[in-house]
Amino acid sequence: MDKETLRAQAAAPGAEPKYVALRYIMEAWEEAVYDGIDPDCIATAAIFAALSDLITTYGEEPVAKLAERPPGCAPAGVRRAWRPALRHRW
Repeated sequence: MDKETLRAQAAAPGAEPKYVALRYIMEAWEEAVYDGIDPDCIATAAIFAALSDLITTYGEEPVAKLAERPPGCAPAGVRRAWRPALRHRW
């Protein structure tokens, strides 16, 4: 999904929260890159924050299973248009 499509979907009345959240993340990412932060550092911080939140929400075991998946077995939300069924995928 390109940035303009995301912005349009996030700005639409009644927009799905996942699009609004993704817009916030992408804007923060762009701002950090603009401020000179290495994208690898941003990615590492984003992964840490996401995994920390997932552990708080679902527990360590389901998140560990997610992290152990072999290449090509990413959750549907990563491979496709960001499906909301993450908790039901494990």
